[in-house]
Amino acid sequence: QVQLVESGGGLVQPGGSLRLSCAASGNIFNIYRMGWYRQAPGKQRELVAIITTGGSTNYVDSVKGRFTISRDNAKNTVDLQMNSLKPEDTAVYYCYAQVLVSNYWGQGTQVTVSS
Repeated sequence: QVQLVESGGGLVQPGGSLRLSCAASGNIFNIYRMGWYRQAPGKQRELVAIITTGGSTNYVDSVKGRFTISRDNAKNTVDLQMNSLKPEDTAVYYCYAQVLVSNYWGQGTQVTVSS
């Protein structure tokens, strides 16, 4: 089992920035991928960004050039730097970890982009 705890969400104006952080605990020795999902009301949960242990990254097209995912393997943390935020980015953001074929998500942190 892996436990994930997110932090850093909040309210920001369009064009602003936020940095989300996630700390993993529990069975943390075989985590392959970590990343972030998000879900807005009435919408499907979507993958935002993924990073492997080796540092390879992937982003959903809508955030490319604006969001940056990073990972500290020693600290078992993953961050998401979000710049140039848009109202369309408003959602609950969930930290994600993959252990073999098992998937884990945190409780989520609210990000609201509004003027």
